[in-house]
Amino acid sequence: MAHWNSRGLRGSTFEEVINFTNERYRQSRLALFQKIPTPITPVKMDPESKTITLAYFEKQSTVDYIGVAQGVPIAFDAKETAGKSLPLQNIHEHQMEFMEEFCGQRGLAFLLVHFSAVDEYYLLPFEILKKYWENAAKGGRKSIPYDAFDKKYSIRQNGSLLHYLEAVSLYLEETEKQGSE
Repeated sequence: MAHWNSRGLRGSTFEEVINFTNERYRQSRLALFQKIPTPITPVKMDPESKTITLAYFEKQSTVDYIGVAQGVPIAFDAKETAGKSLPLQNIHEHQMEFMEEFCGQRGLAFLLVHFSAVDEYYLLPFEILKKYWENAAKGGRKSIPYDAFDKKYSIRQNGSLLHYLEAVSLYLEETEKQGSE
């Protein structure tokens, strides 16, 4: 069960909404996404509850989700922030490398971002994330401000569903246009 100050479960409600949405997408045959578990090695177990109380990460994970929508390979990570910006420290170098390689194989990579303070969701294309990442590496801003998130990539929530495929479709259209120019 999630604990309010558990750093390892930050964003777990957000991911639950994504998981529920992904199941609906699968049932509707719109898309097929898998949650990628982070590989861990248990060190201590509670014998009564049979839960892991101490573990370490075996290796770095890639992104939270990988799948396909209407024949398009997609990889994305879910990030949540309570502030008015997305701290770049929440994104790891190995994730950036993976998304770059994924895009190099003609896949789409992006972040789904939840600004919990205003309860808004956005798709952040990898290309935009990469610009902020590279700028931060050169000593620039270490976060992506809320105002930098394009409203056209805003994602509507309807009850337990997060309709992010609408934003993915727009992102795909724009990516295809850029590729044909």
